[in-house]
Amino acid sequence: MSEQPRPRAGRTPQGRRRIRGTVSSAALDLFAANGFEATTVDQIAEAAGVGRRTFFRYFRSKEDAVFGDHEERLADVAELLEQAGGEEPLPAVCRAAEAVLETYLADPAVSLQRFALTRQVPSLRAKEIASTDDYQRAFTRYLRGRYDGEPDAALRAAVAAAAVVAAHNQVLREWLKSGAELDARGRLHAALAGVRGMAATWPGTLGAALDDRVGSAPA
Repeated sequence: MSEQPRPRAGRTPQGRRRIRGTVSSAALDLFAANGFEATTVDQIAEAAGVGRRTFFRYFRSKEDAVFGDHEERLADVAELLEQAGGEEPLPAVCRAAEAVLETYLADPAVSLQRFALTRQVPSLRAKEIASTDDYQRAFTRYLRGRYDGEPDAALRAAVAAAAVVAAHNQVLREWLKSGAELDARGRLHAALAGVRGMAATWPGTLGAALDDRVGSAPA
């Protein structure tokens, strides 16, 4: 029986993820060595062992290459939430936030490289903020769907998602500033427990607070 040809790496999800990771890693190394502005796309492609066309098949710009795993992380979050089933919605979102943190903790060197770059290059800082918004929108969309039919569903979803993302980002920044020494897992777990505790009062107190504001508004 003749041996079947193996599919090209870029034609499988695992292969695409591997290529994205290789290109992103090469970009980060070059940025650290030569500076962001001085590094060209052609240099990144050469260091990664791919062509210029392949680079642009995976990334629209050098900025995108810094956050090479962002799309995969978002997809993983969507899958986690989809698989949550009958789990309570806010704990499911908290678990997804903890999973995102794990991707940073898995490779501290890369996380610290990226952190240093985003502090130096304004366009990367803007890109980082935009990626944070992607997670918040994903969490809000999921919670809104799960809270559908309940009082203040849209508001509760937006506030809860913002609180989870804020907790995650604060802990992540603290961990990065500590040089990856902080117990980020324990700190985030405690912070999210606090978010869940506050959220437990929202169905009654949030609606009442809104009613008070509306009642006190000038005619």
